[in-house]
Amino acid sequence: MTSCYLYAAARTAFGRFGGALADVRPDDLAATALAGVLSKTPSLDPALIGDVVWGCANQAGEDNRNVGRMAVLLAGLPVSVPATTVNRLCGSSLDAAIQASRAVEVGEADIVVAGGVESMTRAPWVLPKPSRAFPAGNVTAVSTTLGWRLVNDRMPAEWTISLGECNEQLADRFAISRRRQDEFAARSHQLAAQAWADGFYDDLVVDVPGVTLERDESIRDGSTPDTLAGLKPAFRPDGTITAGNASPLNDGAAALLLGSADASTHIGADPLARVAGRGVHALDPREFGFAPVEAAERALARAGIGWADVSAVELNEAFAAQSLACVDAWKIDPGIVNAKGGAIALGHPLGASGARVLATLAARLHESGDRWGVAAICIGVGQALAVVLENVAGARS
Repeated sequence: MTSCYLYAAARTAFGRFGGALADVRPDDLAATALAGVLSKTPSLDPALIGDVVWGCANQAGEDNRNVGRMAVLLAGLPVSVPATTVNRLCGSSLDAAIQASRAVEVGEADIVVAGGVESMTRAPWVLPKPSRAFPAGNVTAVSTTLGWRLVNDRMPAEWTISLGECNEQLADRFAISRRRQDEFAARSHQLAAQAWADGFYDDLVVDVPGVTLERDESIRDGSTPDTLAGLKPAFRPDGTITAGNASPLNDGAAALLLGSADASTHIGADPLARVAGRGVHALDPREFGFAPVEAAERALARAGIGWADVSAVELNEAFAAQSLACVDAWKIDPGIVNAKGGAIALGHPLGASGARVLATLAARLHESGDRWGVAAICIGVGQALAVVLENVAGARS
């Protein structure tokens, strides 16, 4: 087996729900990210791409019918470039990167593009199709933006509670206070704003045609623990989770270019990082926010390193409560986690977030010169994924 490397990454800025990207179809967002990552390696003949693996959590509207393949065609790639779409909910694009890396490692493809997209604004309402024509009763349209829909009656009710209530339970279990959550959320906004001001995201983000969006739209520069403390709980009258310490609803896309060591000749660039370890874990659906703990442990074990070797962590901030629970369990320095802001500020367009955290991790390692980093993401219905990257672009030992 050969190793798989990350060569380039690109994403759109993430738009707010109903914001700047509201008029852009998800397949067009996907095509933008796909074209954007290939624009970073102009020497690469797109016909050499062995596959495109694309993530999307919804697939109920304009992102239906294999949005990965639609992105290939809309981006103007040769029709000979194949594509598939995978769905592991919030982890879809990290799963896409994992599947792409496996294909490279076993020699099934030399160059693969992975990524993902989500337009939570344009997620449609759906009606259940009746088993017989002309039902006598009312039929209710169900939003597909987020969470459970059209639930199977055989599914235990305690598993289908809201994501927010799941995290209220997690906060109770680990005694994570409202103040800690608000402090974590304010830090996310402050670091994201600073990273944009410092130009960190300039090389990672590509423009969306016809849209003026200079940075991720959900960032609130003036956020402080005190300002966030004024927000009302969203899921329990006496709860700790608010709109301020949870990730927002967003639109966006992200893409990654992966390949073997030999692929550098065709790509025309040196690799940034090696995919050194992967991990997946599942548990009780109510505890999904805590699943990254074991997923990361498994990825580290497969990379042959431990937490003492890790200098950077990108953990998708679905909720401050679950992020804090994971960081506490890992017993790591919180300062190495999401040092350029996280999903609470940057946004969480479900199918794109996994590729976003992996790209940010590689960029952080490249900037610092540190060797090892971990990207992890929790996934609704009780799962998580993690990937260990090794910096190969001028890393310090």
